[in-house]
Amino acid sequence: MMIRKGRLLTPGPTQLLPSAQLAMAGATMHHRTAEFRALYSKVLADLKVFVGTGNDVILLTSSGTGAMEASVANLTSPGDKVMVVSAGKFGERWEGLAKSYGLNVDVVRSPYGETVTVQQVREKITAEHKVLFMQATESSTGARHDVEGIARFLQGSNTLLVVDAITGLGTTRFNIDAWGVDIIIGGSQKAVMVPPGLAYCAVSERAWQRMETTKNPRYYFDLRKERKNGAKGEASYTPATALVAALSSAMDYLRDQGGGDLAAGRELLINNAEIAAAMVRAASNAMGLKIFSASSPCAALTAITAPPGIDSSDIVKGFRNQFGSVIANGQGEMKGQLFRIAHLGYYDYADTIAAIGALEHVLAGLGHKLELGSGLRAAQEVYAQRA
Repeated sequence: MMIRKGRLLTPGPTQLLPSAQLAMAGATMHHRTAEFRALYSKVLADLKVFVGTGNDVILLTSSGTGAMEASVANLTSPGDKVMVVSAGKFGERWEGLAKSYGLNVDVVRSPYGETVTVQQVREKITAEHKVLFMQATESSTGARHDVEGIARFLQGSNTLLVVDAITGLGTTRFNIDAWGVDIIIGGSQKAVMVPPGLAYCAVSERAWQRMETTKNPRYYFDLRKERKNGAKGEASYTPATALVAALSSAMDYLRDQGGGDLAAGRELLINNAEIAAAMVRAASNAMGLKIFSASSPCAALTAITAPPGIDSSDIVKGFRNQFGSVIANGQGEMKGQLFRIAHLGYYDYADTIAAIGALEHVLAGLGHKLELGSGLRAAQEVYAQRA
């Protein structure tokens, strides 16, 4: 036997950046001081670069779902007609949120493992739909949705576009200002490499204007209040000061990776996810496994169908028991049918190779016929081509 080094290979929370952990440990400042205002203002400015927008960015002390709820509460009134793009558990979360605020919800749906096309949206949407809610990456299935195509189709209409990019930011290229995305949402426990507890969103001027006439209740999640206070370097309520310090450190790390250019660091982070995802897909194919969302795979994670006769829960247990590593099972009715290996954030070539090597041993131990090294060889070939 060997010692086991814990690795977090899930789509969130993700592995923590060491310098961000140190920043958290030293974050003892009060949130109503000049020191913290400077830090908060820096983080808001850095997030604009990380997102790639000229729009104001709002930072909330909540999980990403808090920013999802904030977008529903701020942009709608009871009885409004909205559209939800749904092809997995997080599309279904949009449905639940919208219904809880008394909205009239139409759903454009595709089966789990597939994506919703622009044509499907075109066939169903009307001028009455006030907002369209969608994911960039459906992390329950590993599918990537066509944000650009849907955004460009909606340009010139009265329908606002809200994108949950909680696993998309830092793994996917967006040009949200040019495309016309009205709110895009991120979370701290994903590609930005810090613990759960912060959500952020970039908000268009069109969305700010809509908030002046909408009637749904909002208090803690009043985005207008956060925009006003953020301009002064403050949060409306007590922020998670240690997490803000960690996020600042993560932005500095990406800036350093980009040679002093945060936008360049963001591109490296996306490239990193794309290469790791391509390595895992190639390795899976070489091991005789089926990619669950093969027609539109994302870079944040890879969802893999368990081989016939093997429960994916046993694969998850094998990773933990043999290698101290954590991968994700399928969610809801997909539990037991698929497993998910993430590639986002503080996750590199060596982590990818470790995950693939571990997968070979776990599958072999569960009776799946494969040649040890076949997945690793395929991954190495992808890396040699891409890197």
